[in-house]
Amino acid sequence: MMALSNGDLQLTELNGGGSSDGDDREDEWLLNNYDGKKERIGDGMRRIQVGVTGMTCAACSNSVEGALMGLKGVAKASVALLQNKADVVFDPDLVKDEDIKNAIEDAGFEAEILAESSTSGPKPQGTIVGQYTIGGMTCAACVNSVEGILRGLPGVKRAVVALATSLGEVEYDPTVISKDDIANAIEDAGFEASFVQSSGQDKVLLQVTGVLCELDAHFLEGILSNFKGVRQFRFDKISGELEVLFDPEALSSRFLVDGIAGRSNGKFQIRVMNPFARMTSRDSEETSNMFRLFISSLFLSIPVFFIRVICPHIPLVYALLLWRCGPFLMGDWLNWALVSVVQFVIGKRFYTAAGRALRNGSTNMDVLVALGTSAAYFYSVGALLYGVVTGFWSPTYFETSAMLITFVLFGKYLEILAKGKTSDAIKKLVELAPATALLVVKDKVGKCIEEREIDALLIQSGDTLKVLPGTKLPADGIVVWGTSYVNESMVTGEAVPVLKEINSPVIGGTINLHGVLHIQATKVGSDAVLSQIISLVETAQMSKAPIQKFADFVASIFVPIVVTLALFTWLCWYVAGVLGAYPEQWLPENGTHFVFALMFSISVVVIACPCALGLATPTAVMVATGVGANNGVLIKGGDALERAQKIKYVIFDKTGTLTQGRATVTTAKVFTKMDRGEFLTLVASAEASSEHPLAKAVVEYARHFHFFDDPSLNPDGQSHSKESTASGWLLDVSDFSALPGRGIQCFISGKQVLVGNRKLLNESGITIPDHVESFVVELEESARTGILVVYDDNLIGVMGIADPVKREAAVVVEGLLKMGVRPVMVTGDNWRTAHAVAREIGIQDVMADVMPAGKADAVRSFQKDGSIVAMVGDGINDSPALAAADVGMAIGAGTDIAIEAADYVLMRNSLEDVIIAIDLSRKTFARIRLNYIFAMAYNVIAIPIAAGVFFPSLGIKLPPWAAGACMALSSVSVVCSSLLLRRYKKPRLTTILEITVE
Repeated sequence: MMALSNGDLQLTELNGGGSSDGDDREDEWLLNNYDGKKERIGDGMRRIQVGVTGMTCAACSNSVEGALMGLKGVAKASVALLQNKADVVFDPDLVKDEDIKNAIEDAGFEAEILAESSTSGPKPQGTIVGQYTIGGMTCAACVNSVEGILRGLPGVKRAVVALATSLGEVEYDPTVISKDDIANAIEDAGFEASFVQSSGQDKVLLQVTGVLCELDAHFLEGILSNFKGVRQFRFDKISGELEVLFDPEALSSRFLVDGIAGRSNGKFQIRVMNPFARMTSRDSEETSNMFRLFISSLFLSIPVFFIRVICPHIPLVYALLLWRCGPFLMGDWLNWALVSVVQFVIGKRFYTAAGRALRNGSTNMDVLVALGTSAAYFYSVGALLYGVVTGFWSPTYFETSAMLITFVLFGKYLEILAKGKTSDAIKKLVELAPATALLVVKDKVGKCIEEREIDALLIQSGDTLKVLPGTKLPADGIVVWGTSYVNESMVTGEAVPVLKEINSPVIGGTINLHGVLHIQATKVGSDAVLSQIISLVETAQMSKAPIQKFADFVASIFVPIVVTLALFTWLCWYVAGVLGAYPEQWLPENGTHFVFALMFSISVVVIACPCALGLATPTAVMVATGVGANNGVLIKGGDALERAQKIKYVIFDKTGTLTQGRATVTTAKVFTKMDRGEFLTLVASAEASSEHPLAKAVVEYARHFHFFDDPSLNPDGQSHSKESTASGWLLDVSDFSALPGRGIQCFISGKQVLVGNRKLLNESGITIPDHVESFVVELEESARTGILVVYDDNLIGVMGIADPVKREAAVVVEGLLKMGVRPVMVTGDNWRTAHAVAREIGIQDVMADVMPAGKADAVRSFQKDGSIVAMVGDGINDSPALAAADVGMAIGAGTDIAIEAADYVLMRNSLEDVIIAIDLSRKTFARIRLNYIFAMAYNVIAIPIAAGVFFPSLGIKLPPWAAGACMALSSVSVVCSSLLLRRYKKPRLTTILEITVE
């Protein structure tokens, strides 16, 4: 069944009749997470929703609630002012639906019983996160207003709004409120709202071309209705956007797209829409719209300016303007007509925005602009009418109103352009994603039978894709055929091309340079690296640094203070004029003390700008996150930036962070008469079942030993696979168990084998002879790890394993010390090995023999004195410490868990990025402080000038239109100041170390 809305929007709900509040439930959660139980509202009780119109404030909603609760039988009544709805729980034996409706109407409002939703259907569980674009916000006060409205909605758990990106992120319970209700609440507050995307994964947004009439729309409806798994869809005939909600277990987005195109015999052309691209197009539309308004205002203001300034010097033209036409001069008629269009047509946006701000109990820049322009305009109209009645013609200031609106619009246009530059990082990341991909279709035996081009957004995990030289890799995956070099600089920041061969991982959006590759997609959609990077950057730009609270507080009181100052300014100048405190020569021609004081008052109202304060932090954070992403440093939020610039300690995990993470066996010494090859086979057999990096190094060393010792084992010279290796020379193992922090134990030929450290042997009661202990100590003092091997309760040998430190480790450590940051190393290795590694790279503070769970305690030990501590790690065992640290940094892309726990994600496996992260944070907050100083200084200096404080002594007077120009440019200058961060150059280690390289 399909229901048509008032506009061109169609909603189809399948599998179970339409319910009027179907929209009230979040689409993405209709398909899963059901508990299948009816909501309990009490035995014999019933719940209905009533549409209530005519409510304008909280007093109205309280009145409705009181009327409902006054009915006998009503157990509960709650009224949502913004949704214009009342939710009523009542006893149907005592009160009827009609009684409820009559009670609301008797209270003076209109009421309509809304159709009941089916309570027998399943209910969604949990919360989801929705993202919205929000238009019409001009300053921090607007942001506070929208956030306050969203957080007050029932079912909303969290709401964050970003002024710089015009985005809002809302976490809500879809059983209580829908995404459309949230958008409506924003629009009811006077702002523009549009849903972008949510955390649901069972929805696809398509662009459909070929729907030319109502018949085509019904044809499309029929096609979609016949798809098994399509639950709901919405089609906008104006934009051609089709939103489809489907069951991902029954239907894939690619099958859906192919099916629509196929069943329409090619009549409908389908393209998957990228939500990020939609946001970019909206930004472009906003910029174009603002430019049109500015040009229109300028076109109408120039004649007004000419009439006031230029025409009096052209006798013939001036004579025409002085020609009386009815009660007014021709010049007055022209001024009034032109400025009225500017004031009420082009300037309507200021009245609208001011109205919604006042309606929500807040004030913003639009209130100031509306007050200032209205004062100039209505005074001028009043002056004309007063002249008609009395014959005394006071000067008019129509040009003030027109020029003021023009300058403000110009400032907003420049501000939008500048803000657009701050979000370039996301736009560039979106552009990295290829539009199409070559899908390789294979038969059952794996032979390629077809290659066809598909939309990159329709790639599925497991697809085999062909990548030509010079093209972008369409998805994350692994190489299954071919060899080539890939440029990954756009994702990792690493400029050197990376060799890719069979089984090599690849990242979507990177560029294949030379050979043809076949890759198998492994991560698609939101799981892909590029999508995760975009999500991280976007989340960071949505976040608020704690310092932003200062701007929010100032914005909340700024406008009332300015209006008070403006009234005080008018009063002072007017009273001073009446008392004769200044000469009459200061007054304009035919002017009065009232008008003279009014111009100063208008200048005060107009020149004050809360926007600069509101933009000081978010624009800098936006630029910094973009710069970081371009350098392979992903920052999760402004709060992380603020903490990072105060870092006192950086704690490094040793293995894989300070070291290369590629352990190699350097020594294998046998202390019994056992043959060396037999010893290595025994150890490798025991370690083959372990996933530890040291175990893998032991197995690889033993395999190579046997390969060179007996070439017949591998006559073709190729590497052994795991299976061939295991079947070729390893011994059978039973009762294997890994012992974290100690080693492994197992049984071979019925005898126990222990491979590990001293702790393992001590726990097992095995004594370590002095000569073996001396050998192990010697290994440890040379930064190698000694692995002890016990067979049948006899210590038979030791293996020395080294993990070379990264070549930049020592320089980075010295660089951190030069920056005033103290490096610390934490490791599970023994004391001697840990200190040997620390000496090699210059770290003084070492914590050895630390179990994985103890790393978080190590972090907390440095936080006791209030110091800001950063933790740098790369593995799952580092995630508790990353979470415990004030600033967690996951290096080398890390594991998914480590990335989730970290505040910074360092895409490259380079320690230099730790310095970049700290340096960028410091420079960002230096810029934020500069922005605040500028924004505060501007208002502190500009307002007294506008109020005429310096006029008596210096003759400095700022006309209202000039004040408007200053106000418009103030916020632009703050944004441009933040944009200077785009020139950030990552620090050279030679500069940090104060080394001069000839």
